[in-house]
Amino acid sequence: MSGTPTVTEQAKPPSVARASGSMAIATIVSRASGLLSKLMLITIIGAGMLNDSYQAATTLPTMINELLLGGVLTSVAIPLLVRAEKEDGDGGESYAQWLITMSAVLLGVGTLVAVACAPLLTSLFTGSSSQANPALVTAFAYLVLPGIVFYGLSALLGAILNTRHVFGLPTWAPVLNNVVVILTLVVYWLVPGEITLDPVRMGEPKLLILGLGTMLGVGVQAAVMLPAMKRTGFRWRWRWGWDRRLAEFGGLAFWVLLYVALGFVSMAVLTRVALNSVGALTAYNYQWLVAQVPYGVLGVSLLTALMPKMSRAAASDDVPALVGDLSFGNRMSSIMLMPFSALLTVAGLPIGLAIFSHGESGLAGGERMGMALALSAFGLVPYAITLLQLRVFYALKDARTPTLIQGIIVAVRVVLLYAFLEFAPNEKLAVGVSIAMSLSFVVGCLVGQLWLRIRLGRLRTGYTAWTICLTVVASAIGFAVAAGAAWLAVRLLGTEGPVATAFVELVVLTVVGLPSSFALLAVFRVPEVKPVVDKIIRLVRRR
Repeated sequence: MSGTPTVTEQAKPPSVARASGSMAIATIVSRASGLLSKLMLITIIGAGMLNDSYQAATTLPTMINELLLGGVLTSVAIPLLVRAEKEDGDGGESYAQWLITMSAVLLGVGTLVAVACAPLLTSLFTGSSSQANPALVTAFAYLVLPGIVFYGLSALLGAILNTRHVFGLPTWAPVLNNVVVILTLVVYWLVPGEITLDPVRMGEPKLLILGLGTMLGVGVQAAVMLPAMKRTGFRWRWRWGWDRRLAEFGGLAFWVLLYVALGFVSMAVLTRVALNSVGALTAYNYQWLVAQVPYGVLGVSLLTALMPKMSRAAASDDVPALVGDLSFGNRMSSIMLMPFSALLTVAGLPIGLAIFSHGESGLAGGERMGMALALSAFGLVPYAITLLQLRVFYALKDARTPTLIQGIIVAVRVVLLYAFLEFAPNEKLAVGVSIAMSLSFVVGCLVGQLWLRIRLGRLRTGYTAWTICLTVVASAIGFAVAAGAAWLAVRLLGTEGPVATAFVELVVLTVVGLPSSFALLAVFRVPEVKPVVDKIIRLVRRR
């Protein structure tokens, strides 16, 4: 297209270090602001049926977006976008226009169908549970389901900006979403009245504020991308038709969509089971949010760094290099995340009481979340390793095997969920749901390792297992010392009340336990820790 600036003219690639640093900071701020919004939510509306209904409804837009666009976006659209940038005379602009057009139509139609079928979706997720309020879930669903369009376009525009070497804004955009939600909760708190549960009235101000404010946050997250698109030189126009290149990726897209569909089924079953106990769904979602913080900051960075290396090794049929990267990734996942897993296990209850027991939540809500976190934190490392294993298959251009592994994980998870529903006490269902999720990742980790062993040959599993054992021992000793220090601190300070005691325990466990665990890894001479130790020694010597 004549006169259209190419990608090279639009933006010069920033340094990897600068882009990575900006994204890391944005990720930390995003996690922190997201945690703050969740803390405000549970403080203001509690951890009972109202929050459970809100959690069930707000899950729907993200899952439907994944079914409509999310899986295809990552497996089909983005590789084609990069290819069009290199091959097309206009730097891929016409393809990006076509992609936005088709996605907007798909998301728009999907949103209309989802809104029309809101009562059916509510029935699918809530089932016949006596603890759920289907009318309230449906009311929230009507308000938040239009966010499907914004979720999809936000991800798509962010991906287009990434191909044009704009990394900061797409990573910071979720922070604006969190800010809008925080402001929404402030307005909700200031407005007088309550949301009635029997009957549910769609026009109630507080119901409208909470639902529409949640959707508005996602809308802002998408809208903030538009000025950045314009600054890159992108010119918008509707573009219709079919791109011939998509036919090459049909098989890959099928397996990825099936993978996403299995995840949808898993979340539907989990939601139905959790809604059999008041507060269980909220407790599960909150403990999952906390457990994802160390993975989001550390695990995702590792995965992002390793994925290009594994892809190049796979493209070159360099199996030893691919196995080396996988083994290194498994060991580093354990080294970086096992101490945090131990922290969440030992400090789970203090976290729940110190952070999530305020306001309408109360001690019971905080304790429920803390116990769910403490007894399911063992799944953090298997979760990270499973995702890394699946990326190896994708690097090998194999989307079928990850879907089959996902099928096994979901099958195990569903069986465990219904087993906990049948045999666990109702008040412990939040713990059961969380444990079922973690156990399914343990199974997925073992199945993935076995499958890769068959596919690639020897995987240095013994070396990896030894490293994992060392991290377990170091974390256990480090947090045993931290637990003793926390007990002593509580006695010396003479704290009164469960919340104050929990706060002191949380601070001491974190300050003592994490450094002790990583220091013991250095004492055990774990090879991957040596470069960090050497750097610290050099800094000390300079001073």
